[in-house]
Amino acid sequence: MANNPIEIFPLGFPWNTPDPFLFCAYHYDQYPEGNNDLGPATGVSGRALGSDFDPNNAWRMYHGKTVPGFPAHPHCGFETITIVTEGLCDHSDSLGAAARFGQGDVQWITTGDGLQHSEMFPLVNQDKPNPLELFQIWLNLPAKSKRVSPYFKMYWKEEVPVVQKGNSSVTLVAGSLDDVQALSPPPDSWAAAPENEVVVAIIDLAAGEQLELPQLGDMANRNLYFFEGESLTLTSHSADDSQTLMKGQGVSLNNEYRTLVGGNVLSRLLWLQGCPINEPVAKYGPFVMNTPEEIQQAMNRFRRTQFGGWPWDQHDPVHRPDKGRFAQFPDGELVEK
Repeated sequence: MANNPIEIFPLGFPWNTPDPFLFCAYHYDQYPEGNNDLGPATGVSGRALGSDFDPNNAWRMYHGKTVPGFPAHPHCGFETITIVTEGLCDHSDSLGAAARFGQGDVQWITTGDGLQHSEMFPLVNQDKPNPLELFQIWLNLPAKSKRVSPYFKMYWKEEVPVVQKGNSSVTLVAGSLDDVQALSPPPDSWAAAPENEVVVAIIDLAAGEQLELPQLGDMANRNLYFFEGESLTLTSHSADDSQTLMKGQGVSLNNEYRTLVGGNVLSRLLWLQGCPINEPVAKYGPFVMNTPEEIQQAMNRFRRTQFGGWPWDQHDPVHRPDKGRFAQFPDGELVEK
């Protein structure tokens, strides 16, 4: 096997990502049946409520105490892209927006100058389990966009383009493939400029099938995260060479390795790609700016304004058990699916 410039690394929590991304949190929880409060019917005794992240458990409460999830918390200076492939997420924010989305839906928020939101995972099924699979990707904003007004957008499953390749498929959240274009990103996003080559996609690679990724620009980073399956092969276009990727591994790719060959079972991967912003990054929890001084300014602004305040009766709101997928936008528009 020849030497090559690709880097294979283990997936942890969260997943490490290259510029322009900040990280990706992957959640897979085998939640049980729900109770009348949309929490786990089996109870939460013995859990570290408010900080339940034990990876040895089949499911976690995260920062939730009654319903799993993340009660009200602030963000500023970057974007959150939340993909829920299975289960549901109940969203509420300081803009007055609310949503219940999942089963393939995507939420994209430009946090910009700052907002608060909550993300709870309601266990709506009382007669069967409530599995959840969710990706939350943090995409950085360039300095010129870190103080823009927050922006809230929904991509419903029925609208998200899927590129079919034999029995394999690529679900496009951002970017393009084979002349298929994803839905438009928010206007201030780094992904809104095609020259930044941003791709966010989920690859479902059927057993034994091949998938060729397009040529990558000289400046762009491309990572794949192999989260379901057994093994697959990466082959080189410039040499008679191949690499094996195992479930639970990620890989940084360049143009030498663009073809994926499926193993004995379905392989599922997250594909993140983009040109780097190449600016300093200063982070403190949910605040991402360019300098420590800007972080302090953002924290002071949050203490002073609460990023618009919290208009909801509780910090972990959930919607009615019988409520379907919907979005109530800050301007009052209501969309129900």
